[in-house]
Amino acid sequence: MEGCIEPFSPPEVNSPENYLVVDGFLNVGQDTSRIELSRTQNVNDNAKPTIETGASISVEAESGEKYDFSETRSGLYTLSPKQYSMAGKYRLRVKTQDGKEYLSEYVTVSLTPPIDSVTTKFDSFQDAMVFYVNAHDAHGKTQFYRWKFEETWEYRAAYNSYIEVIDKKYVTRTKDINQCWGSQRSGSILLGTTVKLSSDVIKDLPIFRVPVSTNKLFIKYSVLVRQYGLSRAAFEYWTTLSKTTQGTGSLFDPQPSQVTGNIKNTANNKELVFGYFSASTEETKRLTITPRLGKYATCMPADTFDVVCKPISNYQCGLETTALMLSYAGMRSEFVLGTPQSCADCRVQGGTTDRPKFW
Repeated sequence: MEGCIEPFSPPEVNSPENYLVVDGFLNVGQDTSRIELSRTQNVNDNAKPTIETGASISVEAESGEKYDFSETRSGLYTLSPKQYSMAGKYRLRVKTQDGKEYLSEYVTVSLTPPIDSVTTKFDSFQDAMVFYVNAHDAHGKTQFYRWKFEETWEYRAAYNSYIEVIDKKYVTRTKDINQCWGSQRSGSILLGTTVKLSSDVIKDLPIFRVPVSTNKLFIKYSVLVRQYGLSRAAFEYWTTLSKTTQGTGSLFDPQPSQVTGNIKNTANNKELVFGYFSASTEETKRLTITPRLGKYATCMPADTFDVVCKPISNYQCGLETTALMLSYAGMRSEFVLGTPQSCADCRVQGGTTDRPKFW
């Protein structure tokens, strides 16, 4: 048990191949359709995935209509809302800059029932707030569901900063950098099915939890849950992908395997393409809570710094690493009270000082 272990890297893990990844779906509702294109990478590669830019993407209806996407951001292709036939079938066509063409199978439209409610319950054992979703289809036609969520939370820096340095001069800060809003999108695959139930009802299904230790719940927290109806084939694809990417941590979990979807290279069926194209409506529900769970941000004690800027030390000027809190005896004082930026500038933690419109 204490002996050395020789690492083993299979050829598949070290493969230099970069296959196309298609992430997105056709939103036949009242919102924009978004599809992201990227490339696979080596498991041991620490760089960010390669983004596929300059591609041509379109959705084709079986009845002959064609809808073209436009690249609004590097690797992100969007299509504004249109009037679609809910009884029609659609497929995705992708042409990359290197001249390759990829085509999906025709898929039917999945009509998503509304979200009845999003509820919460505090779990003292996990010391976390658990979020549940409730939904039902009165016609019993959905049976397969997928969810995504976007969370937003308000937070504060430990100290307030009232002074900033502009052109080597101390001036009163005009923008509040103590109050910020952080945001994050779900990264896991969240699925549910009612196939084995007597009715098509999702009742108090836990979809995610927020630990108190994250401090997201201390002031105000809001989550937007997105719900999608899936076909059986799409549900099986996402289930398999979930098992091979999210459940590989123990000896008895499924081993990682190759999961491909319904998209193929028109000239070479053997080339791997990852992703599953589907068409559905989207239903959303927002929940905002103020549970006051967590603690106020703390940081190291502040210290005094000389107002005179010395060429050998930008730190004393507060130009790079110091957030200035206040000055003694006004702006003409000889000393200022300073602290590291991480203690007084909430933006250092990745958030923004722009208040969300829905806040």
